[in-house]
Amino acid sequence: MADKPLKRTNLYDWHVAHGGRMVPFAGWEMPVQYPTGPKEEHRITRTAAGLFDIDHMAQFSVSGPDAEAYLNYMTTWDTTLMAVNDAHYALLCYADGTLVDDIYLYRLPNRWFVALNASNREKDLAWMQAHTTGFDVTVTDVSDETYMLALQGPKAMEILQKVTEVSLASVPRFTIAEGEVAGIPTLISRTGYTGEDGVELFFDAGRAVEMWETLVEVGEPLGLHPIGLAARDSLRFEPSFPLYGHEISASVTPIEARLGWVVKLNKPFIGRDVLLKQKLEGVEKLLVGFEMVDKAVPREHYPVAINGGIVGEVVTGIYAPTVEKFAGHAYVPAQYAKSGTPIQIVIRGKMKEAVIIRRPFYRPAYK
Repeated sequence: MADKPLKRTNLYDWHVAHGGRMVPFAGWEMPVQYPTGPKEEHRITRTAAGLFDIDHMAQFSVSGPDAEAYLNYMTTWDTTLMAVNDAHYALLCYADGTLVDDIYLYRLPNRWFVALNASNREKDLAWMQAHTTGFDVTVTDVSDETYMLALQGPKAMEILQKVTEVSLASVPRFTIAEGEVAGIPTLISRTGYTGEDGVELFFDAGRAVEMWETLVEVGEPLGLHPIGLAARDSLRFEPSFPLYGHEISASVTPIEARLGWVVKLNKPFIGRDVLLKQKLEGVEKLLVGFEMVDKAVPREHYPVAINGGIVGEVVTGIYAPTVEKFAGHAYVPAQYAKSGTPIQIVIRGKMKEAVIIRRPFYRPAYK
């Protein structure tokens, strides 16, 4: 069967015209970097502001009288704790406790809004719609008509305030506001995936170029730059934010992935009993962070050894520009997961020394 043709966001032509190197990602052609290069794009986001085209991500609308109860049953988070205009990270689990996806929930005045991973769009929609029985609720895929951008960095809010009358000082972290940005009706979410202050913006897909070019024009004097997927990966890695298909997947649970903080075991949800058992009895493997001791580059899928025996594999291996180290995430047997434990990464048949360290590698300094 022939592969599906890659999708393109409405900013594809802009990226190509401005030197974006386009690569396949989750079924889309996305810019992996611009001529500035990933290290500089990473630095720009940490010190000024980065603008990210993330329209490959999926968005669902959940509405109806039972929307809160339905999402409370579907996700690990307790949706009854969320006030109107709150935003929160949450997880969808299978009955065996493994991960369907990680998502963001937004409670709006008249509906719930959900942001999901691009690669899981069709699977997530089928999963969520298959569990509406018994709930007066409608789950609608609004991805095609909704555009999603991220504006991140210490100057992000200053830049955004220049093009919106919404008082951003009154939009705390993990909340969402509705208003106009550059004259375009927009959901402004004070969330992000970089470890910096900033927002994610949701608006009419037909106005993507207008929004993007306005933000670039207003932001450039303050150091803003478009950012590609490579820097997005290193930015999310340093504060230890997981990526589906790497740190989390259908083969690991939230407890193994050290995401227990987002699992509310005092209420029913799909997979709860398995996770409760793991919480009480422990797990066989755990996600750890490591840094290289030997001069070597760890890469995804490289074997991890302890005392010469293979015990796991690297799920993310990367150069972390802010801390200037080669580092990674891996799963190892729980008894070896303590900080300070020496491990080896097997690189082209050779054992290269590394050490397990406390995560995150970079501690966000949110406002």
